[in-house]
Amino acid sequence: HVQLVESGGGSVQSGRSLILSCKVTGGPKLTFCMGWFRQAPGKEREAVAVIDMDGKINYADSVKDRFTISRDNDKPTLYLQMENLKSEDSDMYYCAATYACGSSWSNSRVFTYWGLGTQVTVS
Repeated sequence: HVQLVESGGGSVQSGRSLILSCKVTGGPKLTFCMGWFRQAPGKEREAVAVIDMDGKINYADSVKDRFTISRDNDKPTLYLQMENLKSEDSDMYYCAATYACGSSWSNSRVFTYWGLGTQVTVS
């Protein structure tokens, strides 16, 4: 039974940094396409950054050059390093995993496993 557990959220001032982590348990060691999504109340869940099994990475335009996604297959853990945070980055951030995503990387419906989320607030 695959479980994803996020950590690292919090409240920071604009321009500061945060690192989110997502620990994977109960499944093959990161043999997934994995990503970070975020969602504000009343809005659709949107893709932030996704890393596929072959290492290919995609970012939302709004976070390019500020956020970096990475994975440690041995731990196994997914990370999201967020720099130069802006107030519009304030959201609940979710870790997600699926067996294959390819060109559908930004579609939340493709992802099978989800964490419970961690809140990021930028003021």
